[in-house]
Amino acid sequence: MAFSAVTKRSRSIGAILFNARLFPNSTCRSRSRRFTTETSSASNQTNLIKQLRERTSAPIKDVKAALMESNWDIEAAQTELRKRGKVLASKKSARTATEGFLALALSHTPTHNRAALIELNCETDFVARNDIFQHLALSLAKQALLVESGTQAQLGFGAGGFHVGPETLEELKLNLEHPKISGETTVHNAITEVAAMMGENVKLRRGFVMSTSSNGVLSTYLHTSPQPGLGRIAGILTLEVEDGNSQLDALQRVGSELAMHIVAAKPLFLTKELVSSDALESEREILKSQAETSGKPQMAIEKMVEGRLRKYFEDVVLMEQKFVMNDTINVKTLLNNLSKEVGSPVKIGNFFRMEVGEGIQRLEESTASEPVAQAV
Repeated sequence: MAFSAVTKRSRSIGAILFNARLFPNSTCRSRSRRFTTETSSASNQTNLIKQLRERTSAPIKDVKAALMESNWDIEAAQTELRKRGKVLASKKSARTATEGFLALALSHTPTHNRAALIELNCETDFVARNDIFQHLALSLAKQALLVESGTQAQLGFGAGGFHVGPETLEELKLNLEHPKISGETTVHNAITEVAAMMGENVKLRRGFVMSTSSNGVLSTYLHTSPQPGLGRIAGILTLEVEDGNSQLDALQRVGSELAMHIVAAKPLFLTKELVSSDALESEREILKSQAETSGKPQMAIEKMVEGRLRKYFEDVVLMEQKFVMNDTINVKTLLNNLSKEVGSPVKIGNFFRMEVGEGIQRLEESTASEPVAQAV
């Protein structure tokens, strides 16, 4: 039986060799067809990976895995990536997000001028530079421009400005017009989707809206601006003039300079009268403790405290600050000169300064693997 099996195997091999000699091109053509098919299939898969990567901006590893699991159905793979991304975005929502941009939107009508400023955070500067992230930020600012507030007085900004919290915007409709993310959705869903695409925590932190009447001038300045409407530090203020026919060019020039001044000088209060009693008392106690170390009499200490308080006002009160573009005058003198130039009294109605990441504490944790953000 062993001899019979060897004989059969020998005959089979002989038949194959005989066929190969008789039809020498048949085997080559078969191998060629198989190679061509495999090459074509690999090329198609590479194209699908490239297309899905362009659609979603997801990592190539995730794109390929989603396509393989979906049997190379690009639509099914895209749906799967979005599902995965939202789950991952939810998991990343507790991570520190101190990078990002401020986005500014402006509106000018015959009755008023308006500006809306929002802060959109992410974890790294790399994502902040992404055009999808920047498109979302600008779209959110335009949406904030439409928000009305009935609690302006409670927020301490009078009739000219009010805060817009993320909860105010999250359920509003947002129309995105980016090649990779478009259509109408809610603000909350748009942020979640971008977070999924970027692979980082993306967070709408805060917003602010300021307006003035048609007689006033609204001026803005964005520092470190990669494109119009975006920046890392913003200064906004309104100039109010009694005579609506005053020289608009002069008002706009000084308004723009003061917006830059606000970014550079970091004022906290408009006038000395608006410095909170708590802030003033705290500063007075600090200055008193410092002066007492000199060992001088009590009367001398009180004079030292009053002198240093004047310096404190020059540091934190906008009207008392040295004008950054001409430090021989302060802002109060600048406005007096402007009033004479336009022939009508001019005053600052309101001002606001915002900086990306300010007030966020990085909490160092030795046991947790993820950093946690806390806004103060």
